[in-house]
Amino acid sequence: MNPTSPMVILVASILTNNILLAGFLGMCSFLACSTKIETAVGLGTAVTFVMVCTTTLNYLLYHYVLVPLELEFLAFILFIAVIAGFVQLVEMVMERFSPKLYHALGIFLPLITVNCAILGAALFMVIRNYNGIQSAAFGLGGGLGFLLAIVLMAGLREKMGYSNVPAPLRGTAVLMLITGVIAMTFMGFAGMITMQ
Repeated sequence: MNPTSPMVILVASILTNNILLAGFLGMCSFLACSTKIETAVGLGTAVTFVMVCTTTLNYLLYHYVLVPLELEFLAFILFIAVIAGFVQLVEMVMERFSPKLYHALGIFLPLITVNCAILGAALFMVIRNYNGIQSAAFGLGGGLGFLLAIVLMAGLREKMGYSNVPAPLRGTAVLMLITGVIAMTFMGFAGMITMQ
């Protein structure tokens, strides 16, 4: 069992071990849906909800179903099935209660199912040998870290709409530069909190 405190795991997964900026998982939806703050908040909230629920549920299923039956090799299939089920739930709720956000996210909402950040959280939970509380803390921190990063990027992209970006840097080039600077900023917290 990993002796790291759940609070350390939570804070570290938001800042220093940000699944998006340190692990570079989930970059496709990060770059595509960070054009407006409203859309970024909606996607970040949906990813956080799915990540917390699926990481916790995947912990329970892995340790109480797959391990006792010696079926650990089915972990990928199980994790993806659980993630797909929760994304369907989020999609139905969002379509019912926030149709504007549902249409703004478009194809990227069902693509949360294959968002590698969510699958990565479930796999890191197993690799790092977290217990149930640590897994929930890691899922929450990973989701909040994703939310924080995508909202920061959306805010910067909205401000760039009023800027005169040099022609060679327009488009993806400036987005990669900004992502790198944000990642280095988050890494500035590395001396404060460390996680194994």
